[in-house]
Amino acid sequence: MKEVLVETSARHVHVSREDLDVLFGKGYELTNIKDLSQPGQFACAEKVLVVGPKGTLKASILGPTRPASQVEISLTDARTIGVKAPIRESGDVAGSAPCKLVNPETGAEVELKEGVIVAKRHIHLTPAAAAEMGVADKQIVSVEIKSERTTVFGDVVVRVSEKFAPAMHIDTDESNAACAFGTVMGTVIV
Repeated sequence: MKEVLVETSARHVHVSREDLDVLFGKGYELTNIKDLSQPGQFACAEKVLVVGPKGTLKASILGPTRPASQVEISLTDARTIGVKAPIRESGDVAGSAPCKLVNPETGAEVELKEGVIVAKRHIHLTPAAAAEMGVADKQIVSVEIKSERTTVFGDVVVRVSEKFAPAMHIDTDESNAACAFGTVMGTVIV
């Protein structure tokens, strides 16, 4: 059986070094409060407000810094703040929705001309795990999650790198729809 851990990726923000300096002060370092399943990635103590034309959401920053700032929200979040966030792979932000990031403690703000996306559901795999499952980088698969509301997610992109740990990531809307709470495994369907 081709099983993979399924994790819920709640709304979050990745910031560039430049935007971090504006929001929190020159040379500021993010505070790691929890290592995440992907090696080198961590949840930070720092939070920002994500401001759109219709509303505001609070979101955690994930570290480390990235080359460009990016906001990952659910479709429900996008409607709440009034942005048209496209469904994209992480890092593919060209032409995506704009927003404003605000430090809730100081009021410092950064205007993002683009960067708000709904992350496309995906599976992180090492080359060895991908070979074992018989899948390849950028391949599109389906994943079945058995729960109180058994769900088969289609259009799941496989991402393969030595830097990854095996895990599927879905957003909060998808997790709620599938009752994917706690430790959940999904079966990859090729």
